[in-house]
Amino acid sequence: MNNKLFVGNLSFKLSEAELESMFGEFGTVVSCSIPTDRETGRKRGFAFVEMSSQAEAEAAIKGLNGRDCEGRQIAVSIAQPKPKGGGGGGGGGGGGRRY
Repeated sequence: MNNKLFVGNLSFKLSEAELESMFGEFGTVVSCSIPTDRETGRKRGFAFVEMSSQAEAEAAIKGLNGRDCEGRQIAVSIAQPKPKGGGGGGGGGGGGRRY
């Protein structure tokens, strides 16, 4: 199990500082990021928070999963690693001659 958490269903108004403070109740926050849309710059409604230990990550999940945050019930779980490499397209078939 890793120490990186996925936090879903966040308010678009929540700042990284507020999120870090919330998770800080359960231990040391190593990193905290709220991704934004590349085109609009708007927050995407989820975040990643890394705690300093597995025990702290588990405590944060138990303490915060389902908790109300600015009118929204947040979901906290262990972050799943990004799949490596994306399969490319299937490639086109050769336009061979028909006999």
